[in-house]
Amino acid sequence: MGRGKIEIKKIENPTNRQVTYSKRRNGIFKKAQELTILCDAKVSLIMISNTGKIHEYISPTTTTKKIYDQYQKVMKIDLWKSHYEKMLDTLEAHKKVNNKLRREIRQRMGEGLNHLDYQELCSLEQKMEASVAIIREQKFHKIKTQTVTYRKKLENVKQKNGALLLGFEAKCGDPHYGLVESEGDYESAAAFANGASNLYAFRLHSSDHGAVYGTHDVHFS
Repeated sequence: MGRGKIEIKKIENPTNRQVTYSKRRNGIFKKAQELTILCDAKVSLIMISNTGKIHEYISPTTTTKKIYDQYQKVMKIDLWKSHYEKMLDTLEAHKKVNNKLRREIRQRMGEGLNHLDYQELCSLEQKMEASVAIIREQKFHKIKTQTVTYRKKLENVKQKNGALLLGFEAKCGDPHYGLVESEGDYESAAAFANGASNLYAFRLHSSDHGAVYGTHDVHFS
Protein backbone atom coordinates (compact mmCIF):
# COMPACT_ATOMS: atom_id res chain seq x y z
CA MET A 1 0.00 0.00 0.00
CA GLY A 2 1.53 3.29 -1.07
CA ARG A 3 2.11 6.30 1.11
CA GLY A 4 -0.64 8.87 0.95
CA LYS A 5 0.06 12.31 -0.46
CA ILE A 6 0.42 15.02 2.19
CA GLU A 7 -1.42 18.25 1.62
CA ILE A 8 0.96 21.20 1.59
CA LYS A 9 -0.32 23.46 4.32
CA LYS A 10 0.71 24.50 7.80
CA ILE A 11 0.67 21.66 10.32
CA GLU A 12 -1.46 22.88 13.21
CA ASN A 13 -0.19 20.43 15.84
CA PRO A 14 3.06 21.92 17.28
CA THR A 15 4.61 18.52 18.03
CA ASN A 16 3.92 17.13 14.57
CA ARG A 17 5.13 20.37 13.00
CA GLN A 18 8.46 20.19 14.87
CA VAL A 19 8.95 16.51 13.98
CA THR A 20 8.28 17.24 10.30
CA TYR A 21 10.70 20.18 10.36
CA SER A 22 13.49 18.09 11.89
CA LYS A 23 13.06 15.25 9.40
CA ARG A 24 12.90 17.48 6.31
CA ARG A 25 15.74 19.66 7.55
CA ASN A 26 18.01 16.67 7.80
CA GLY A 27 16.86 15.55 4.36
CA ILE A 28 17.59 18.86 2.66
CA PHE A 29 20.97 19.11 4.40
CA LYS A 30 21.80 15.64 3.09
CA LYS A 31 20.80 16.68 -0.43
CA ALA A 32 22.97 19.82 -0.19
CA GLN A 33 25.95 17.75 0.93
CA GLU A 34 25.43 15.27 -1.91
CA LEU A 35 25.14 18.12 -4.42
CA THR A 36 28.41 19.59 -3.16
CA ILE A 37 30.26 16.29 -3.52
CA LEU A 38 28.74 15.02 -6.78
CA CYS A 39 28.73 18.27 -8.73
CA ASP A 40 31.58 20.17 -7.01
CA ALA A 41 29.09 22.96 -6.34
CA LYS A 42 29.36 25.69 -3.76
CA VAL A 43 26.31 25.49 -1.54
CA SER A 44 25.25 27.70 1.35
CA LEU A 45 22.06 26.75 3.15
CA ILE A 46 20.55 28.62 6.10
CA MET A 47 17.36 27.54 7.86
CA ILE A 48 15.61 29.31 10.76
CA SER A 49 12.90 27.49 12.69
CA ASN A 50 9.78 29.13 14.08
CA THR A 51 11.51 29.13 17.50
CA GLY A 52 14.35 31.26 16.09
CA LYS A 53 16.97 28.50 16.08
CA ILE A 54 19.38 28.70 13.11
CA HIS A 55 20.70 25.70 11.17
CA GLU A 56 23.34 26.21 8.50
CA TYR A 57 25.18 24.17 5.92
CA ILE A 58 28.12 25.52 3.95
CA SER A 59 30.39 23.79 1.44
CA PRO A 60 33.69 22.76 3.07
CA THR A 61 35.85 24.79 0.66
CA THR A 62 34.07 28.13 1.03
CA THR A 63 32.28 30.46 3.45
CA THR A 64 28.87 32.08 3.52
CA LYS A 65 30.40 35.53 2.97
CA LYS A 66 32.32 34.37 -0.09
CA ILE A 67 29.16 32.93 -1.60
CA TYR A 68 27.25 36.17 -0.88
CA ASP A 69 30.05 38.21 -2.46
CA GLN A 70 30.08 35.99 -5.53
CA TYR A 71 26.29 36.18 -5.77
CA GLN A 72 26.41 40.00 -5.65
CA LYS A 73 29.11 40.05 -8.33
CA VAL A 74 27.21 37.79 -10.70
CA MET A 75 23.83 39.45 -10.11
CA LYS A 76 25.37 42.94 -10.02
CA ILE A 77 23.48 43.91 -6.88
CA ASP A 78 24.50 45.09 -3.41
CA LEU A 79 22.85 43.10 -0.64
CA TRP A 80 24.31 45.33 2.08
CA LYS A 81 23.52 48.75 0.61
CA SER A 82 20.05 49.11 2.15
CA HIS A 83 21.31 47.80 5.48
CA TYR A 84 24.26 50.22 5.40
CA GLU A 85 21.95 53.14 4.64
CA LYS A 86 19.74 52.22 7.60
CA MET A 87 22.82 52.15 9.83
CA LEU A 88 23.80 55.62 8.61
CA ASP A 89 20.30 56.94 9.34
CA THR A 90 20.41 55.44 12.84
CA LEU A 91 23.84 56.96 13.47
CA GLU A 92 22.64 60.38 12.33
CA ALA A 93 19.61 60.17 14.64
CA HIS A 94 21.83 59.28 17.59
CA LYS A 95 24.11 62.23 16.81
CA LYS A 96 21.14 64.62 16.85
CA VAL A 97 19.94 63.29 20.21
CA ASN A 98 23.46 63.55 21.63
CA ASN A 99 23.88 67.16 20.44
CA LYS A 100 20.49 68.07 21.90
CA LEU A 101 21.39 66.60 25.30
CA ARG A 102 24.74 68.38 25.32
CA ARG A 103 23.03 71.68 24.48
CA GLU A 104 20.49 71.23 27.30
CA ILE A 105 23.27 70.44 29.78
CA ARG A 106 25.12 73.64 28.83
CA GLN A 107 21.92 75.66 29.18
CA ARG A 108 21.27 74.23 32.64
CA MET A 109 24.79 75.34 33.53
CA GLY A 110 23.92 78.88 32.39
CA GLU A 111 25.80 78.68 29.08
CA GLY A 112 24.62 79.19 25.50
CA LEU A 113 21.53 81.23 26.40
CA ASN A 114 21.99 84.13 23.98
CA HIS A 115 20.10 82.53 21.10
CA LEU A 116 17.06 81.59 23.24
CA ASP A 117 13.94 83.72 23.02
CA TYR A 118 11.70 84.73 25.93
CA GLN A 119 9.45 81.66 25.79
CA GLU A 120 12.40 79.29 25.66
CA LEU A 121 14.00 81.01 28.65
CA CYS A 122 10.73 80.71 30.61
CA SER A 123 10.52 77.03 29.75
CA LEU A 124 14.12 76.50 30.87
CA GLU A 125 13.40 78.34 34.11
CA GLN A 126 10.42 76.09 34.85
CA LYS A 127 12.50 72.99 34.22
CA MET A 128 15.19 74.26 36.56
CA GLU A 129 12.67 75.04 39.29
CA ALA A 130 11.17 71.56 38.96
CA SER A 131 14.64 70.02 39.22
CA VAL A 132 15.47 72.10 42.30
CA ALA A 133 12.19 71.04 43.93
CA ILE A 134 13.05 67.38 43.41
CA ILE A 135 16.55 67.87 44.79
CA ARG A 136 15.23 69.78 47.82
CA GLU A 137 12.65 67.07 48.51
CA GLN A 138 15.35 64.42 48.42
CA LYS A 139 17.53 66.49 50.74
CA PHE A 140 14.73 66.86 53.30
CA HIS A 141 14.09 63.12 53.07
CA LYS A 142 17.74 62.45 53.91
CA ILE A 143 17.61 64.87 56.84
CA LYS A 144 14.43 63.27 58.17
CA THR A 145 15.92 59.80 57.93
CA GLN A 146 19.09 60.84 59.72
CA THR A 147 17.05 62.61 62.44
CA VAL A 148 14.94 59.51 63.08
CA THR A 149 18.08 57.38 63.31
CA TYR A 150 19.66 59.85 65.75
CA ARG A 151 16.55 59.88 67.95
CA LYS A 152 16.51 56.09 68.10
CA LYS A 153 20.15 56.05 69.17
CA LEU A 154 19.45 58.75 71.77
CA GLU A 155 16.50 56.76 73.13
CA ASN A 156 18.71 53.69 73.47
CA VAL A 157 21.29 55.72 75.39
CA LYS A 158 18.56 57.07 77.70
CA GLN A 159 17.29 53.56 78.38
CA LYS A 160 20.77 52.32 79.23
CA ASN A 161 21.34 55.35 81.47
CA GLY A 162 18.02 54.71 83.24
CA ALA A 163 19.00 51.11 83.88
CA LEU A 164 22.31 52.25 85.39
CA LEU A 165 20.50 54.74 87.65
CA LEU A 166 18.10 52.06 88.85
CA GLY A 167 21.04 49.83 89.74
CA PHE A 168 22.70 52.68 91.58
CA GLU A 169 19.56 53.53 93.56
CA ALA A 170 19.19 49.87 94.51
CA LYS A 171 22.70 49.92 95.94
CA CYS A 172 22.02 53.17 97.82
CA GLY A 173 18.96 51.57 99.48
CA ASP A 174 21.13 48.85 101.03
CA PRO A 175 21.46 49.66 104.83
CA HIS A 176 25.01 48.28 104.91
CA TYR A 177 26.21 51.10 102.63
CA GLY A 178 26.08 54.89 102.88
CA LEU A 179 26.80 57.50 100.22
CA VAL A 180 29.64 59.82 101.15
CA GLU A 181 28.29 63.36 101.42
CA SER A 182 30.70 65.19 103.72
CA GLU A 183 34.45 65.35 103.32
CA GLY A 184 34.75 66.16 107.04
CA ASP A 185 33.27 62.79 108.08
CA TYR A 186 34.70 60.53 105.37
CA GLU A 187 37.94 60.59 103.40
CA SER A 188 36.45 59.63 100.02
CA ALA A 189 35.04 61.32 96.88
CA ALA A 190 32.53 60.86 94.05
CA ALA A 191 33.56 61.63 90.49
CA PHE A 192 31.91 61.46 87.08
CA ALA A 193 33.92 60.43 84.03
CA ASN A 194 32.90 61.62 80.51
CA GLY A 195 29.29 62.10 81.60
CA ALA A 196 28.64 58.34 81.22
CA SER A 197 30.70 56.33 83.74
CA ASN A 198 29.92 57.04 87.43
CA LEU A 199 32.40 56.54 90.25
CA TYR A 200 30.98 56.50 93.76
CA ALA A 201 32.83 56.03 97.02
CA PHE A 202 31.18 54.13 99.84
CA ARG A 203 32.24 53.24 103.37
CA LEU A 204 30.89 50.82 105.87
CA HIS A 205 29.14 52.40 108.88
CA SER A 206 31.28 52.36 112.02
CA SER A 207 30.26 50.23 115.00
CA ASP A 208 28.77 51.57 118.21
CA HIS A 209 32.31 51.89 119.61
CA GLY A 210 33.48 54.00 116.63
CA ALA A 211 35.69 51.27 115.22
CA VAL A 212 36.40 51.53 111.54
CA TYR A 213 36.18 48.24 109.69
CA GLY A 214 37.33 49.38 106.28
CA THR A 215 36.58 51.27 103.14
CA HIS A 216 34.96 49.84 100.01
CA ASP A 217 34.96 51.52 96.62
CA VAL A 218 32.15 50.50 94.30
CA HIS A 219 32.32 51.41 90.62
CA PHE A 220 29.29 51.64 88.30
CA SER A 221 29.67 52.21 84.64
